[in-house]
Amino acid sequence: MENAAFDTDILIAGGGLAGATLALALARKLPQLRVTVVEAFPLAPDARPEDYQPSYDARSTALAWGSRLVYEDLGLWGELARHAAPIKHIHVSDRGRFGATRLAAEEHDQEALGYVVDNRWLGLSLMKALADLSQIEWQAPAKVVDVTPATEGVSVCLDKDGEALELTAQCLVIADGGRSGLREKLGFRIEHTDYAQHALIANVSTSNPHQFTAYERFTDAGPMALLPRGNPRRSGQDAALVWTLAPEALEDILALTDEQRCERLQQRFGWRLGRFTRIGECSHYPLTLTTVQESVRPGIVLVGNAAHTLHPVAGQGFNLALRGLVALVEQFERAVRERLPLGRIDVLNAYQDRHRQDWQDTVRFSDSLIHIFGARVPALAAARDVGLVGLDLVPGARKWFAKRAMGLGRRTVSQEDPRR
Repeated sequence: MENAAFDTDILIAGGGLAGATLALALARKLPQLRVTVVEAFPLAPDARPEDYQPSYDARSTALAWGSRLVYEDLGLWGELARHAAPIKHIHVSDRGRFGATRLAAEEHDQEALGYVVDNRWLGLSLMKALADLSQIEWQAPAKVVDVTPATEGVSVCLDKDGEALELTAQCLVIADGGRSGLREKLGFRIEHTDYAQHALIANVSTSNPHQFTAYERFTDAGPMALLPRGNPRRSGQDAALVWTLAPEALEDILALTDEQRCERLQQRFGWRLGRFTRIGECSHYPLTLTTVQESVRPGIVLVGNAAHTLHPVAGQGFNLALRGLVALVEQFERAVRERLPLGRIDVLNAYQDRHRQDWQDTVRFSDSLIHIFGARVPALAAARDVGLVGLDLVPGARKWFAKRAMGLGRRTVSQEDPRR
C-alpha cells in the first residue's frame, strides 16, 4: 500500500532509550519512511549535550561491545564515547569460596569488553542526533490509549494534553517498557517469574581506583555488581552498584544511614576495591523475569522491556533490546525492497524468528546465573567453584563466556566488527 494512505509509516510508542534508538536507526537506514514517536513526557528543548555535567547520582547503562558496534553503525558512538567508561576487565567471584574467573579485553584484541554510560548522556546524545531529522515527528507529551486494526496497518488513538488524536500507521512499535499497560490492554500473553528479590541501585565511591574493572559478586544473599564509572581515560574511584536483596533485607538497608550502608556493603562485597567511602541516592525495584512468547501481531510489534525484562546482574537487558532493534530494522529494509506493507504479519514474523533464538539464549544465560549461584547446596557450590576455575583456566571456555559478556553470542550483520 502507498505511504500516502497512512498518516505515518511507523509509529513508536515510547521515546526512551530503546524508542529513540529505533527512530535513529530508521532515519539512518530508511530515510524515505515517516516515523512518529509518541512520548509521555514533554521534550526539553534546551537540553543539549554541550551542557551536560556528570552527576554523582545519575543512573547508568552497561553497553556491551556489540552495542558499541550498533551505535558506531548509526554514527553516534563518537559522541557517546566522550563520557563512556570502558570495562577492560570483568571479575566474577563467589563470596566465601575459592571459585573465580577473570576476563580481559586485551585477550580478545579489543580495547574494552563494554562501556558504562550515564542514561542522561545517552539520551541527550540520541536527542541531538534526532533533532534535525525531518522524517521524525514527535508527539509529546502524549500517550497511546487505544489501537484498532486498519487495512494493512493500525489506527492509533492518542491522548495529547487531554485531547484525542487519531493517527494511522503501517506498523505500531511498542517501546514504552514493561509498566505502561499497553501490551496488557492489547492482550499479549505475558509470562512472569518472580525472583522474590529487589535490586537496589546506587553509585558508590571506594578508596582504591577501579582500574576499569567490573565485578560480578555472588553471595549467599544474592548477586551484586559494581561497574566502573567516570572518566573514560583515567581510572577513578566511582562505580555503579546493582545490589540484589530480599525484601526484608532491602527494608533494613533503606533504614540505615549512608555510613551504615557503606559498612553493610563492605561486609557483603569485601575489600577488592578498598573501603567504601560514599554511597549516593538509592533507588530500587522488584526483580522479575518477564517474557512475551509471541511479540508480534499484524501491524504491531513489542520491543525492549515491553517484550522481555531480565535480571540486571548480567547486564544483558538493554544490549538484548538493541540487537532486537537491529533485527527489526533489517526486516523493515527487506519489506521496503520487496514493496511489502511494513506491518504485514510475515514481515513481523520474520523479525520474531530472527530474534527469538537470541533472546531465548540470553534469558537462559541470565536466569541460569541466578539459579546456579543462588543455590547453597554444598555439592553444587563445589561444582560451581570448579566451573569458575575452569573458565579461568580454559581459553576456549573463557572466550565463550567473554562473547556472551560482550553481546556477541549471536551477531547480526550490523554487529560484525570490520576491525576483526
